[in-house]
Amino acid sequence: MEELLNNLPFRAKEKHSENKRFFSKLKKKPPRNLDYMMQELHQAEFTKTNCLDCANCCKTTGPLFTDADIVRISKSLRLKPQQFIDTYLRIDEENDFVLKRVPCAFLGEDNYCSIYSVRPKACQEFPHTDRKKFQQISNLTLKNVAICPAAYHIVEEMKRRIKT
Repeated sequence: MEELLNNLPFRAKEKHSENKRFFSKLKKKPPRNLDYMMQELHQAEFTKTNCLDCANCCKTTGPLFTDADIVRISKSLRLKPQQFIDTYLRIDEENDFVLKRVPCAFLGEDNYCSIYSVRPKACQEFPHTDRKKFQQISNLTLKNVAICPAAYHIVEEMKRRIKT
């Protein structure tokens, strides 16, 4: 896994132009069964990929925190929402709540998340490869293939299956 993670940004950068062209064509004319295919690819990949072996998303990026996330997590931590915000979050350039720093403060040395059952919605859905209308999040997917080995593999398999 270590070697794969070390090479992932380079491999993603090599494929960036190809992926960008692919997603541009996909946006214009998505196959009818795209949502079904993405569900299938996502499920197949995550039978082979164990996030606990990687946790690169938690180590290198931070999720957006919605108001609902903040209320849910702060309640779980027995903090007032403002205490949670003051301790763990900042407001980014787009006026969203994000982590003050990465790796995530809730990530353990064993790659387990200490707030897993109440984690942010963005974490629950990462790498977003099984979302409906997948073609609409191509910019996010282009970023995620450089972070998540599963997303990288899903996109590569997707390109093999869909000839644009």
